[in-house]
Amino acid sequence: MGIFRAIGRFFRTIGYLLTGRINISSDALSSNSAVIGATYDKVVTDKRNRLNQYKNAVGGLIANQETKIEKLKGLGAEVEKLEKLKAGALAKGQQVAKSLDNDPEKVKVNPDYLKCTAAYRDFTSTLAEKNKRIAELESDLKTLSGSIADHKVQIDGLLRDLENVKSEKNETLAEVIGAQEQQKINDMFSGLSEDKTSQDLERMREMRTKAKASARMSSELAGMNNAKNENEFLAFAETAQADTEFDKLIGLTKESEPTAPVSEPTKISEN
Repeated sequence: MGIFRAIGRFFRTIGYLLTGRINISSDALSSNSAVIGATYDKVVTDKRNRLNQYKNAVGGLIANQETKIEKLKGLGAEVEKLEKLKAGALAKGQQVAKSLDNDPEKVKVNPDYLKCTAAYRDFTSTLAEKNKRIAELESDLKTLSGSIADHKVQIDGLLRDLENVKSEKNETLAEVIGAQEQQKINDMFSGLSEDKTSQDLERMREMRTKAKASARMSSELAGMNNAKNENEFLAFAETAQADTEFDKLIGLTKESEPTAPVSEPTKISEN
């Protein structure tokens, strides 16, 4: 059993290690300015798409509201007509009854009176249905109006949120890039930087210093060579002079005879 537990711990450790590396890689990738910009762009696109869907849905509610308003207007005109028809049927029935001296037995069997009575009942029942439908439409329109008003407030809030996300993108990019540059500077001074730019710059500075040192050494060597040559020439001259004096002492060389002075030309007398 112990070996199985050990194997289980081993695989869990590998899983933790891989998870940690994935998280580190994910964090490093997420801190990239291009990734940040693309992430914000996706968020903005998603929010805009949902907002458009929301607006389309609210547009459907508004269209439904307008349809109900038109129906309500039509029902109002029908009710107004039915009220007139109802009043006309009543007036006609009264006229028929009056023509029969309001005799109940004669009036109730009169075809015109019966016709007016049936029309009046039909107009009354139809009016009741129309008024009921009007009440329902008015209730629906009241609910729709409140719902649409609430949704418009929500849409205004979502629009502001969308603009805030756009602004936040620029602010986040500026802060992240600034923080990364500051971290590079701090790491450079603390010796933890792996910035190749700083390394290249340091290498160029070292090359410049070496070039100056090489030039200075070449100049010094040239001066030393000149001084060496001069010393060799002086030593050679001294040796040659000593050898000449030695040759004279042992008689190898004779002193040169004095050269006779050159006589001046004889002037011819003018006499």
